[in-house]
Amino acid sequence: MPNIIEITDFQVPELDIYARLTEVQLLHYHEPKEGLFIAESPKVIERALNAGYNPVSFLVERKHIDGQAKNILSRCDGTPVYTADFEVLAKLTGFQLTRGMLCAMQRTPLPCVEKVCTGAHRIAVLENIMNPTNIGAIFRSAAALSMDAVLLTPACSDPLYRRSARVSMGTVFQIPWTYLGNDAQSPDPGIAQLQKMGFKTAAMALSDNAISIDEPRLMAEEKLAIVLGSEGDGLAASTISDCDYTVRIPMSNGVDSLNVAAASAVAFWQLQYRASGKYACI
Repeated sequence: MPNIIEITDFQVPELDIYARLTEVQLLHYHEPKEGLFIAESPKVIERALNAGYNPVSFLVERKHIDGQAKNILSRCDGTPVYTADFEVLAKLTGFQLTRGMLCAMQRTPLPCVEKVCTGAHRIAVLENIMNPTNIGAIFRSAAALSMDAVLLTPACSDPLYRRSARVSMGTVFQIPWTYLGNDAQSPDPGIAQLQKMGFKTAAMALSDNAISIDEPRLMAEEKLAIVLGSEGDGLAASTISDCDYTVRIPMSNGVDSLNVAAASAVAFWQLQYRASGKYACI
């Protein structure tokens, strides 16, 4: 049976993780061990549970306990379920809960780059992408369009931040990912490391010598890393020069570029690994 706890006092310490701690503070909650993150909405929470993440507690709108939250709560007997009406929860958290449900979950240790890339044919590499919405959208496209893994530089926004995970529809829990490099101040996304593992690297960038994304050589590569840069500045010049290819998406009507999340979807679809014939056309 769910451990239902009616909220009568906003100041109880158990609610700090929902009401008073920032996502950065949650990340370091159990330091030096892994911290916490907040998953929002039943779909995202379900995918996190399916991926093996352990719940610490739930915050659930009262009407959903016997509704859309019921199946999830039945999987987590004994886990505290803090509840109140919608208006109370919105006042507590400072935002309106998506489908009336949050879950605080324990982080797990991230795998090494080599493990994430083992057996991969297509990976996405994100350099200094700081907008959580863009991170979530890129993960959703990566999962839907057959990327085998995602690697991020340390300066990227955390894929497990509440907004990133929600925008991704929980696909951050389905596609392998980790950080490439360990220096948040360095612009180097580890291109040499990927090349040593046999990946050709394709920098998505506007350049006079860039090749079109439908270039047959790109699609013929058995192992390809698609490298995407930050929202404002794009990829660092050093990253572009280190990559094997510089690639552009042909544009019309005087448009010079796409938002990085939109560009990622185009790139992932065009460059996905098709040799096995396992991917359906859409």
